[in-house]
Amino acid sequence: MDWNRVEGNWKQLKGKVKEQWGKLTDDDLDVIAGKRDQLEGKIQERYGLAKDKARSDVDEWYGRQTWQ
Repeated sequence: MDWNRVEGNWKQLKGKVKEQWGKLTDDDLDVIAGKRDQLEGKIQERYGLAKDKARSDVDEWYGRQTWQ
């Protein structure tokens, strides 16, 4: 998995992230800045998920993205 695509396109992807995880604020997304560990941590915090669940949810979301 090449997470660099997410980091490089973070400004464009913030909307898709917010669609998936609506409890994340714009400030959260600015702090995350495309960093996977930050995203997983905020998802854990906002949704009360275990680390493994947050990671698998992010993997699933990433797999649904269409990279063109």
